[in-house]
Amino acid sequence: MSRDAYRDAGVDIEAGDEVVDRIGKHVRSTYRDGVVGDIGGFGGFFRVPEHYKEPLLVAGTDGVGTKLLLAQQLQRPETIGIDLVAMCVNDVAVCGAEPLFFLDYFATGKLDPAEAEAVVAGICEGCRQAGCALIGGETAEMPGMYAPRHYDLAGFCVGVVERSRVMNGKDIEVGDRLVGLPSSGVHSNGYSLVRHLLGSHDMSVDNEGLGAPLGEVLLRPTRIYVKELLALREQFPLRGAVHITGGGFTGNVPRVLPRGLGAVMHKGSWPELPIFALLRRAGNLSDEEMYRTFNCGLGMVLVVPAAHAEALAAAAGGWVVGEVVADPEGNCVVR
Repeated sequence: MSRDAYRDAGVDIEAGDEVVDRIGKHVRSTYRDGVVGDIGGFGGFFRVPEHYKEPLLVAGTDGVGTKLLLAQQLQRPETIGIDLVAMCVNDVAVCGAEPLFFLDYFATGKLDPAEAEAVVAGICEGCRQAGCALIGGETAEMPGMYAPRHYDLAGFCVGVVERSRVMNGKDIEVGDRLVGLPSSGVHSNGYSLVRHLLGSHDMSVDNEGLGAPLGEVLLRPTRIYVKELLALREQFPLRGAVHITGGGFTGNVPRVLPRGLGAVMHKGSWPELPIFALLRRAGNLSDEEMYRTFNCGLGMVLVVPAAHAEALAAAAGGWVVGEVVADPEGNCVVR
């Protein structure tokens, strides 16, 4: 057998080919109207739906941060791909857009085909939940760049919205209400602090009243709100939507508010999941630290005229959690 210099350098081309073979069935399960061609080309092709009269494309990109380290520590790669999709498609959806297609980037020091397949299968599950197609990606084996058994992920999403239906918060007024939608848990933000506070805990047991082992609770995938948000917009006059990610309430709610407006959220108007109570205790965290770091039980906040707030909350399984106020500084406060 001839020498394989690239394998000697740490890159296994055959393992890469095996990954492509393994993921084909998962990728094709995400295909929807608009996909042109198949996996394996140099680029992914997608046809913009013809019913849009003035389509605007909306793009988003993100990763999952140090939640990846927890997934790798617990050897649980099967759901982290859902988080990757969620972080991108939720951002696109709050603009009023329908996510169309997704691309992923998977980089590792040593390629494990079974592990890579599990990650991509999770990405495909996230795409199915969001109604978008996985039309391309990149798997990179880079020895020396990553520690053994470590990998990194990035995602890229493109959606479409009718120009006249862009949701950018410009119509928000004083007196509009904030309606919070429940999160599934910590989602994919604040995990550097989570790991700092809880890294020494036994991840295989529940000794804190969480209802499940700690590791399972912390790896619970980010909720994907896309289909729900698009449906709610057909029923209610939504004026804005906020994906609660890094920066929590104080960093994200102001992003949708017009100049001169702020928001007040009312502590206790929604239930705080047990995992957030545990984090609060473990770090002796103040309310300010909690609300600027975590979603604290609300993964999405919608802005709607006051007359529709209660009906929206009931339809979405959420809560009326605050209102829009005049504020020259444009702050969001929780009190």
